[in-house]
Amino acid sequence: MMKSGYEFQSEFARSYVAKGVEQGREQGRQQGLLEGKAHDVLAVLEARGLEVPAEVRERVLASTDLAELDRWIRRAAVIRDASELLATNGS
Repeated sequence: MMKSGYEFQSEFARSYVAKGVEQGREQGRQQGLLEGKAHDVLAVLEARGLEVPAEVRERVLASTDLAELDRWIRRAAVIRDASELLATNGS
């Protein structure tokens, strides 16, 4: 186990650790963006009074595609039934 407060002596080690930290931050930002958009899709559907079936909710929350989530946000504003959200035809 490494002691708290230890500083790497080599430039290579410092740069390697810094790169890993930055990658972790970027992954966290990406995950937060995906989760936020997924919740936005569901919020639009619910605000419109549409009942969201479990399979739709699960698919939306599992999405890792920002473009797909953006399409779903727009579709959520105009569809008549939440089950239509996942249909491949349309916008």
